[in-house]
Amino acid sequence: MPVQASPSRTASLGSAASAAGFSETALLRIDDHLQRVYLDPGKLAGTQTLIYRRGQIAYRSSLGHADRERSVPIKDDTIFRIYSMTKPITSVALMMLFEEGRVQLDDPVAKYIPEWAGLGVFQAGLAPLFLTKPPARLMQVVDLLRHTSGLTYGFQNRTNVDAAYRDKGIGAFEKAGTLESWIADLARIPLEFSPGDAWNYSVSTDVVGYIVQKISGMPFEQFVKQRILDPLGMVDTDFHVPPAKAHRLAACYSADGKGGMQLSDDPANSSFLAPPDLISGGGGLVSTTDDYLTFCRALLNGGELNGVRLLGPKTLKLMTTNHLPGNRDLTEMSRSMFSEATNAGIGFGLGFAVNMNPAQTLLPGSVGEYYWGGAASTAFWIDPAEDLITIFMTQLLPSSAYPIRRELRTLVYSAITESNV
Repeated sequence: MPVQASPSRTASLGSAASAAGFSETALLRIDDHLQRVYLDPGKLAGTQTLIYRRGQIAYRSSLGHADRERSVPIKDDTIFRIYSMTKPITSVALMMLFEEGRVQLDDPVAKYIPEWAGLGVFQAGLAPLFLTKPPARLMQVVDLLRHTSGLTYGFQNRTNVDAAYRDKGIGAFEKAGTLESWIADLARIPLEFSPGDAWNYSVSTDVVGYIVQKISGMPFEQFVKQRILDPLGMVDTDFHVPPAKAHRLAACYSADGKGGMQLSDDPANSSFLAPPDLISGGGGLVSTTDDYLTFCRALLNGGELNGVRLLGPKTLKLMTTNHLPGNRDLTEMSRSMFSEATNAGIGFGLGFAVNMNPAQTLLPGSVGEYYWGGAASTAFWIDPAEDLITIFMTQLLPSSAYPIRRELRTLVYSAITESNV
């Protein structure tokens, strides 16, 4: 049945929705859709959706359970594994050092990781007996930020290089090894292609975190905390959940392939409850919806929020412009099995996917909108043209299980009654 909003909620939603240029009735379709299509059939345990526009929260909804087994409801302070929504934060960290003149985008990665100077491109063979050839050009820092590095993820299960990653536990959900051990292991595994020749979703952003650590002279997690999280007041975002907040960590589930789900990470004994040996800039953070909204607001506001400036607006503009060679989109350059790579009209900037042509995506949106998501089906997007932020939290692996991100995009944009463009 459709979700019925309480009278008090309807009144507050109506006021906020109208001021932000939304139809209250259309926004309430989001709850109805999520409940009817995903929660009632047991495809998802719970969802949290937040829409921010014109300087205010226009819509906030929490449905279902954070922990289905213990009947714990999702609350405003529920902590979620955001996995690859860590990547934009890591990318911002590197670009802060870029603004300080401490790194250039065309720097060879081997400048910071000398043991990678001899990396070759895969031709044939199985680990450790690979046949390789020299790359057409050296890997640059920009290749890491836009995923044109030639690195990969083992979970893509496509190539012998992927298999070597799996054998070493590189990029696995369970945080094996350390960032330093990954860097050493990757020095002995060839690239999938010459840097710049293709786009492949990969551990590149973890390498970005390592470079931030090398340049700054402090542990990567310390840099993120001191330069981003603490100044912005993102008090619930970290690489682990401390004991005092453990009761707020949501359970994580896996789709069972039959329209249901099964528990994959119990919050009572999750690996996220202890500080990890591996600090993953590509997928290691946990956060709340409100904390991630704070980060997104700083980006929407040109890199600054409440007197705290992360980046200058020109740097942010550089990050949210398509950087794929020849201004191509992901469908033209991708070798990845990652679901987002199927989107025509979508390019990739420095840490974000970028909407270049909404007509090609076959979805409503704006040119210049940028976004990303996490493995457990979380997602966010920022649309500067519409002064809009949308954040969606849930905990279901993999993110390709359902087209919920595309559906949510349609539901949100169709609720706008006063467009800015």
